Order: sequence, then structure tokens, then C-alpha cells
Amino acid sequence: MGRGRRSAAQAVSLAAIVTGVLTGTAWTQQPAEPVPAAQPAPAAQPAAAAPPAAVAQPAAVAQPAAAAPLQGDPRRGKARSYTCLGCHGIDGYRNAYPNYSVPKLKGQNPDYLAAALHGYRDGDRSHLTMHSQASTLTDQDIADIAAYFAGKPLTASGKSPGTVPKAATLCTTCHGQDGVAIAPMYPSLAGQHGDYLERAIAEYQNGGRKNPVMKSFAASLSSADIAAIAGYFSDLTPALSTESRPYTRLTAGSAE
Repeated sequence: MGRGRRSAAQAVSLAAIVTGVLTGTAWTQQPAEPVPAAQPAPAAQPAAAAPPAAVAQPAAVAQPAAAAPLQGDPRRGKARSYTCLGCHGIDGYRNAYPNYSVPKLKGQNPDYLAAALHGYRDGDRSHLTMHSQASTLTDQDIADIAAYFAGKPLTASGKSPGTVPKAATLCTTCHGQDGVAIAPMYPSLAGQHGDYLERAIAEYQNGGRKNPVMKSFAASLSSADIAAIAGYFSDLTPALSTESRPYTRLTAGSAE
């Protein structure tokens, strides 16, 4: 009887063990719950590009102020021009060689007179005496002398003096129909010595005066053309003139 109970108990224990083993085996055979795969961290988005820094613009280069034209002082010009008066202060005075009248300066544009003196000083005009005289002058000296000799420049009459010779038609575009220049840098020709005008035109032709504009104008002129031009302008009025200024170097600085 006792043996039978033990056998039954053993059988129950054995069944429990078998059941547990089978159950454990089953557990081990159950597929593991899938672990969610680790998602890659989202790629860092590049930061929005900063707007490009403004390119530094080079500072504007300061342009040098245009030099103001020199203002001539006729009182200083009077004191500085005592040697000039040896020729330009004598009415009817003539250049010795070649022989032609010394130009009249009173009433001329001072800007033109200054340009002419610069030309003699710098070698753009060939005249030995004038070059020697001008070579010692400063720019201010030139402005002062020009202001003194010009005096009160001629003013245009606004009237046509009559028929302009064909040869002189082109000349009047700058020098005026009445011989008064249309701009201060051009010379007025009204009443100028005819032989001086002829000499000046010849120098433009042969290179004695180095002005490319005048050289081109004068290149095609015949002797008859030059005589007609000189005759026309020398007869015009109001005219340039020569004012005699009889004083010595010692009194040159005194008021007129």
C-alpha cells in the first residue's frame, strides 16, 4: 500500500518535471520579441548659410582739387615787366630780324597773353629774345605781366563789320567776325599789325609755333590767303593798341 503511494507520487513528480522541461523548452523555442531596430539619429541639418558679408568697397580715392587759375595782379605785373616795355611799350616798334611789327597787347585777353608767354618759356614758340625773357618768369610772374599788358580786354561789338573774305571765314569761328575772340584763351585780332599776323600764320605753317589746331588750319593757306586774312583783321575796330608807359625800373612799382 505504502509502496503504491510512493510510486504514484513519483509518477506525479516525474510528470511535473517532464511538463516543466517541455514547457521550458517551449519557452526557449518561442521567438524573442523583436527589439525595434535603433533608428539612426536624424542627420544634423546644416545651419542656414549666413548671408555673405558685404564686400568692403574700397574707399573712394580723393580726387585732387583742380588748381584754381592764377589771378594776375597788374600792379605786380607793372613792376615785373620793365624789360618787356623796351619793345611792347613803344608804339610802332619793330622786330629787327626778321623785320615785322611787335604786336599790340593792350586790349588783348590776359589768358591768351599768359599762354603765349608759357609757349615762349617752354619752347613751343621759337623766338630767341622772347624765350630768354620768359625763361626767368614764374607762373605767377606770367599771370601778373599778362594782366598788366592786357589792361581792359576788348569787348565784342555784336555787329558784323561787313563781308568776311573767304579765306578768313574759318578764322572768325574763334577770333570773331569783329576780331574779338569768342573765348579768353583765344587772341583777339582786331587792329593787330597786319605784318605781325602774316608772320604768326607763317610760323604756324613752318613749325615755329607748335599749336596743332592752328597748324592744321594754316597748312593749306596760300600767300594770298594769308594776306587777305591779315588785311581783314588789322582793319577792324575797336582795335588793340600799344600804350606807351615811359617809366624807369625805379618807378615801376608806383601806381599809375
